[in-house]
Amino acid sequence: MENFEQLVKERRSASNFLENHPISTKELDEIFELVKLAPSAFNLQHTNYLVVLNPELKEEVKKAAYGQHKVSTASAVIVVLGDKKAYREAARIYEGLLLLGVLNKQEFDQMVQDTVSFYESRGEAFQRDEAIRNASLSAMLFMMAAKSKGWDTCPMIGFDPEHLKQVLNISDQYEPVLMITLGKEKVQSRKPRGYRKPVAEFVTYL
Repeated sequence: MENFEQLVKERRSASNFLENHPISTKELDEIFELVKLAPSAFNLQHTNYLVVLNPELKEEVKKAAYGQHKVSTASAVIVVLGDKKAYREAARIYEGLLLLGVLNKQEFDQMVQDTVSFYESRGEAFQRDEAIRNASLSAMLFMMAAKSKGWDTCPMIGFDPEHLKQVLNISDQYEPVLMITLGKEKVQSRKPRGYRKPVAEFVTYL
């Protein structure tokens, strides 16, 4: 396994992919086994993933992404969704703590109530922000995990979310946060890495 510093430096946003490099669901599951360990607020695990492998469906997704070529050449197109109502799953997620005896019934009920009221009291805008925040954390880990397994990725915001929701039958409960194309990078198409600000320009010590 590569060391973390090397992995970070080698991860690039791939602008094009080599064609005919299929990825198996087994390989994807290995990536997602790592991704499920991503942090999330209150351990609510707000993130859901749609993995588009079907070539015909991928072409429909490409239309929602304004015809971007890398969608066609990617081995898979990953749609990252944030669940705006993830807090409703609190009881199911925390139930294991009750069954293991980590929490008693009173503590369990209080934990569920506190979590639900935290989200409900802050309203829909906060719930959407939380869906985006937590899905973004998960998506970054997905890209790092994919790279650790030898796959390249590109995060994308260039898509019409309403068109995408229609194509993939995504309910309004979920916010399409990112698309991530995944495959083997066509290195000949790679451009030099863009300018990165020096640390002193974006970090302030107080």
